Amino acid sequence: MPRETPVRDVMTTKVLSFKKGDKVQAAAEAMAARSIGGAPVVDDDNHVVGMLRDDDLIVSDVRLHMPTVISVLGAYLELPSQVNRFDAEVRKAVGASVGDVMTPNPETCTPDQTVEEVATVFHEHNVSRLPVVENGKLVGIVSRGDILKEIVRKGP
Repeated sequence: MPRETPVRDVMTTKVLSFKKGDKVQAAAEAMAARSIGGAPVVDDDNHVVGMLRDDDLIVSDVRLHMPTVISVLGAYLELPSQVNRFDAEVRKAVGASVGDVMTPNPETCTPDQTVEEVATVFHEHNVSRLPVVENGKLVGIVSRGDILKEIVRKGP
């Protein structure tokens, strides 16, 4: 029965992953080259600290909020809080590093969890892929497509 299949049987073990300090442009190019929509972000010990999703990389739809400027006696003044907000949004939009745009603390699973359990996590958390961790370290990734392939392969 496909739903009892352990994740280790369907996960991908050659995982593209990034570090927080990696440049967003390079990460986007690597993901595009492999036609994947997301990849884990790991620390130096290979612990998952975030997920970089294609949604995080799409900055063309980012709406920047221009600083509020007021005119007082012919002088233009920018409100300081608005300038700080604008600066933060510009930094995120240009995405200096993966750590600036990643989704922190993503859901994960273990290699021993079943396909059914992981499918439930996908549904409940509206995610398409999960990093697979063992002893706290990244060992693979499983996607909705991996589960679908397993269901088709084994049948009902």
